[in-house]
Amino acid sequence: MQIKTLTALAFASLVSAQTYTDCDPTKKTCPNDKAVGKEIINIDFTKGADSFFKNMVGTTLQYDNKLGAVYTIKKETDAPTVASSRYIFFGQVDVTVRAAFGKGVVTSFVLQSDDLDEIDWEWIGSDTTQVQTNYFSKGCTETYDRGGFSTVANPQNEFHTYTIKWTPTQLDWIIDGAVVRTLKAADAKGCAGFPQTPMQIKLGTWVAGRKDAAQGTIEWAGGITDFSEGPFMGYYQSIKIQDFMGGDGTTGAKDATEYQYGDKSGTWQSIKVLTGTSTTEDVGTKSGSSTATTLSAVPSASSTSGSSSLPIDSTLNNNNGSSSTSDATEATKSGNVVTGGAGKLAMSIASLGAALFAGAMLL
Repeated sequence: MQIKTLTALAFASLVSAQTYTDCDPTKKTCPNDKAVGKEIINIDFTKGADSFFKNMVGTTLQYDNKLGAVYTIKKETDAPTVASSRYIFFGQVDVTVRAAFGKGVVTSFVLQSDDLDEIDWEWIGSDTTQVQTNYFSKGCTETYDRGGFSTVANPQNEFHTYTIKWTPTQLDWIIDGAVVRTLKAADAKGCAGFPQTPMQIKLGTWVAGRKDAAQGTIEWAGGITDFSEGPFMGYYQSIKIQDFMGGDGTTGAKDATEYQYGDKSGTWQSIKVLTGTSTTEDVGTKSGSSTATTLSAVPSASSTSGSSSLPIDSTLNNNNGSSSTSDATEATKSGNVVTGGAGKLAMSIASLGAALFAGAMLL
């Protein structure tokens, strides 16, 4: 019963983390999202940084020629995070990662849209037998019954490939080629609706086992992080990204350059696929459906994409690793469980603190 209670608390955490976006297209007109399009993105982080991803404020990454991108946690305020410069509108993302060790240390792989649809993988540093999955629709946190756990061998000692395959009808979480969880769009209702708008890709690590965190967060994360046992390092070795451009990946489509919200419904049928010839395809009409009328997030990498946005570093390897903790302290003292949904609140707060420390104007 205690485990179930802590699990419920963990999934309740997105009360704060799921409600920030710089521009929500379901509420106002926002810039279009830049599309990955037909290009298949293959990045080998053992070869170094790639401009497809932008470092968030306060992020410093190292690159190992065997292990890949090194995400290092040395203190409570560390939250190294990167975000993609372009979006997918349904698609498949394969990430080969070795999660960070450590009580209270969380490794996260997230897809998130401007209107706060979201799909997550999340690893707890002290849990050596499983990985957590989650999803959200429009930042709704009225219910917390969407999280799941999947068995995986030694995620902190061994590399595994974790996949999100996302189509208009189905969402699969896959480990090393084996489907471990499936969500059917037809079964996702109300607050637990199906994620369906163009998404950005975010990779990061952060500290949930902070001394000033809510007790539920600390227990979920395995306890207070002992930094004398650190540093704690997660390794992202490679990533492959395919954009289905509003389809299911099996049919041909024109090469998308941008995605535009056609109305404020937030349905996938309302999204317009802009092509290089400045024409548009209404995916709802293309698929035979009529246009519908009917989770803090990690800040995005580009203010021109219309996504949740805080300033990013101007270079992929910077030396500003410091961040303040005032907002994190207030959030955790409020009693909210700051976890689940890939811990975007904590990652955002670290970026926010770093920017404030640097004197940047964020909001």
